[in-house]
Amino acid sequence: MAPHTEVKRGSAELMVLSVIERRARHGYEIANLIDEQSDGVLRFHVASLYPMLYRMERRGWIDGKWIEKAGQRRRRYYRLTPHGRKALAEQRSTWRELLAALHRVAGLEPGR
Repeated sequence: MAPHTEVKRGSAELMVLSVIERRARHGYEIANLIDEQSDGVLRFHVASLYPMLYRMERRGWIDGKWIEKAGQRRRRYYRLTPHGRKALAEQRSTWRELLAALHRVAGLEPGR
């Protein structure tokens, strides 16, 4: 497996929690936002996104709700729970520490 894939897998939950932090979103919208905000570097396939959403829902980090809108098919919207907000804060802290350490050790700087 490519190193890029491993990094993506390790950061997937952080990315999903981050894009639903402000409002509920459906799976396709979550995947598109991550793709857009990462300039296409991070992409999710349905085969990996939905099982992860279900796992996060079982953990109590997110809550899914089916919503039907006129003229559209039914979609499941996911929102962050209080437990999910705590998990997001913890993951952000962990990633900040990791990125700071990588910066110190490997001289990583954005855009370099």
